[in-house]
Amino acid sequence: MKKNILYFTRTMDIGGTEKIIMQLCSNFKDKFNKIIVCSAGGVHVRELKDLGIKHYEINDIQNKKIKNIFNTFRQILKIIKNEEINIIHTHHRMAAFYVSIIKKNKKILHIHTAHNTFTDKKKLTQIALGNANIIAVGENVKKNLEDNYKLKNDKITVIYNGIKNTRNFKPIEILSELKDKGYFLVGNIGRLSEQKGIKYFIEAAKLISEQNEKIKFIIVGNGELELELKRMVSDFNLNEKIIFLGYRNDIPNVIEQLDLVVLSSLWEGLPLVPIEAFMKSKTIVATNVDGTPEIVENYINGILINAANSVEIKNAILKIYEDEDLKKLLEDNAYKTYKEKFNIDSFIDNHDRYYKKIVNY
Repeated sequence: MKKNILYFTRTMDIGGTEKIIMQLCSNFKDKFNKIIVCSAGGVHVRELKDLGIKHYEINDIQNKKIKNIFNTFRQILKIIKNEEINIIHTHHRMAAFYVSIIKKNKKILHIHTAHNTFTDKKKLTQIALGNANIIAVGENVKKNLEDNYKLKNDKITVIYNGIKNTRNFKPIEILSELKDKGYFLVGNIGRLSEQKGIKYFIEAAKLISEQNEKIKFIIVGNGELELELKRMVSDFNLNEKIIFLGYRNDIPNVIEQLDLVVLSSLWEGLPLVPIEAFMKSKTIVATNVDGTPEIVENYINGILINAANSVEIKNAILKIYEDEDLKKLLEDNAYKTYKEKFNIDSFIDNHDRYYKKIVNY
């Protein structure tokens, strides 16, 4: 008998976690009897509707006020009852915490995907994930769960993220204009949050702009630091050098028009940006943190640098800008890495085998 699965996360806004959930929904909607998604909402809700997948908007699970917690429990229990849910696949620690409590009174199979590395909230994490079947998006994420949270090795399976290669390229006008003028475009893609280290990218842009007029910098995304980062650009007199594109739902189109991608994160699980860049035969300058080196190999398919270091970002960008042969080598190897390790077919096949083993659908 086919099962009913609930994907439970904080939001369906922008970010790698949300992209992974969308891919699971798209590829497994005919495998399960029913797929339901619950979150606090976001830009992907309309896409879920287009897929014919019901979305329930619930309270923000990050809100730890007692009233919010009780209301969220009631919301989740109602969804489980009304939709006859027997599997919950969580993608956020607080979502997993709610399920760990609900499981005490409900026959629920709990799967959790760990998308990031953490060191905080040890007790909460142990309660949330102690009895869950865990997918880690990389070996470093798995090690983090084992070492920092003492979770059982035999309950954790590594499944690397994968991205579907899109072919319907539609040029973005402002990027086309810059390319036509001969500019070398360097992009940074991600939520404008502390984690992504965008301020170091901006500092590197300032250093480069003092010696090179042919490089422009593109920042894609939105987030809580947007106004602060825009003020920083203005204070540095870089408004003509750095272009904020805001949130985009066509990241492959953006990457297609870039010459180089930078990932300036201070921490990561297994980031999607390098995979998306590699998918489009682009190389990357990335910080050597957590799971990123599982994708980016230094001077093989990209350049790894230390985190929180604008000088290293600057030097790596200029190295690739000035050495066309190196750029071409890194790009060729980047696409090979995507095809061999991070393609969508491997991602789906690995999840299919996992579901068959755990869920037995």
